[in-house]
Amino acid sequence: MEKNPLRIPRLLTALAAAAIVVGCAGTPQQPPAPEAQPEPVAAPVPAPLVVKPEAPQRYVVVKGDTLWDISSRFLTDPWRWPELWDSNPQIANPHLIYPGDVLILAYRDGRPIIQIHRGGVISTTAPGIPEQRLSPKVRVEGLDRAIPTIPIDAIRPFLSRPRVVTEKELEAAPYIISTADKHLIAGPGHRVYVRGLADADMTEYVVVRPGDIYRNPDNPREIIGYEAIHLGDVQLKEFSGVSTLQITSSTREILNGDRLLPANDSLPDTSFMPRAPKDKVMGKIIAVPGGVSLIGQYQVVAISLGQREGMEPGHVLAIYQSGEMVRDRLRDNELVKMPDEHAGTLMIFRTFERVSYGLVMKATRTMHVMDMVTNP
Repeated sequence: MEKNPLRIPRLLTALAAAAIVVGCAGTPQQPPAPEAQPEPVAAPVPAPLVVKPEAPQRYVVVKGDTLWDISSRFLTDPWRWPELWDSNPQIANPHLIYPGDVLILAYRDGRPIIQIHRGGVISTTAPGIPEQRLSPKVRVEGLDRAIPTIPIDAIRPFLSRPRVVTEKELEAAPYIISTADKHLIAGPGHRVYVRGLADADMTEYVVVRPGDIYRNPDNPREIIGYEAIHLGDVQLKEFSGVSTLQITSSTREILNGDRLLPANDSLPDTSFMPRAPKDKVMGKIIAVPGGVSLIGQYQVVAISLGQREGMEPGHVLAIYQSGEMVRDRLRDNELVKMPDEHAGTLMIFRTFERVSYGLVMKATRTMHVMDMVTNP
């Protein structure tokens, strides 16, 4: 049969139209764009610096001072001392001060500043203070003589130990399987047998045991870390599938099943720079190492904020005492929560993934576990 040339273009046109219809019907819907993650909320802008009415116009630094203590003589918020310190071109780091340094409160363009003077001529714009001459001298100071930011002795045991570990870290840590001579309790001088060592070059370890369980205060079933209680120090003697180590020191009895973590005796940088977190944060005090129930000044606390939430050493947080639940007798004994009350200030000095250690620098009222911490 002879083909009709007029039908071919019509057929192709029909097929193309059908393909377009089928294609439109079968085209999968584009998935919705993923929801944008909420941007971090910026921290509130701090109020202007407030100088105490009784602030001295001149102060001579003495041994035993801390930057926080000195600043508390001048400011209502001593953690803001970096804003007060005036940069002196003759001093490499104006935040390092030493016993004998003279601090003078002055004002520049209406802004309070602290000037640091080391020998030579002291001059200031502060009214009522005459110029005073000191004998010029050259002095070389070591960093170890500089005034610390906070009382280092209060946190020294927490700088290297104890530490916070996760459940996975505990499960993966080497452990003591037995003690030489079958001692039930091991101490200094005893040899212990350990399984799980993976590095023959690592020779120094600390022995730990799980202590407090740190839980998410908003979800108590969620564990955010374990306190690793330091029991002692051990040294590798022979590396193998079951390695031999010797206990060099101990603070408690050491038992089978206790875990080993790499030793870290080097102290981290303790020249903390106090500052508020750049983002809005909110957490709670979740534990007090040592089991103390009441919290006061220079007490170390663990809080439910860590590196994941942007915590860094030097961050300053305000502590709020949780308001009590009170029954409203005029409304059928309805339970009403009272406002949280400002109770103190802490500074973070060591951080972990989801937990941080802080030192309570100021206490205006008694604090407890589960009190709130947030931006100052």
